[in-house]
Amino acid sequence: MGPNEDVGRRLRALRHQQDLSLSELSRRSRVGKGTLSELESGRRNPTLETLYALATALGRPLSALLGDPAQQGGPGSAPGSGTGCAEGLPGVSGSAVTAVLLERYEDEAAVTDVFRVTIRAGATQESEAHVPGTGESLMVLSGAAVVGPPHDTRTVGPGASARWPADVPHIYSAPDADVHGILFVRYPTAPGSG
Repeated sequence: MGPNEDVGRRLRALRHQQDLSLSELSRRSRVGKGTLSELESGRRNPTLETLYALATALGRPLSALLGDPAQQGGPGSAPGSGTGCAEGLPGVSGSAVTAVLLERYEDEAAVTDVFRVTIRAGATQESEAHVPGTGESLMVLSGAAVVGPPHDTRTVGPGASARWPADVPHIYSAPDADVHGILFVRYPTAPGSG
């Protein structure tokens, strides 16, 4: 089974667990019903923005749609080439960001997704608010990123990190050159999730 089929299978299962119709998930996520149908059948390549909209509408972390990285090659397979993609792990791209899920850590308080990210030079990605209580932090490996809520951005360079609330709209930008980094997204654990 390919990455698109895996995502589609997980999306359909999460939708059914919550007893949601395609129409209701479409309304909540603002993703078209036809697009949802194609995603669930594995016929469409999802964008990062679409997957985040669906995960947020389902009240789940992005990793719930992407799967367990340990079963797909694990974090130890990430090359040191700076390509932004971990060998054997599928990446998902948005308008400015490519993200590869490296790790999912869960305890009674939260789920933390760890991504290897690349922000493309000269591009800005606007991210909608995630589930309430979600926070993000970025450790920059190379380049200089502008991140955070649009009214409270911060610039972070190699070896430095920044934190911001992700339950409000926020941006990722690489004004000068590609940015490579590690992104941590921490979602509070809701009762009955997991």
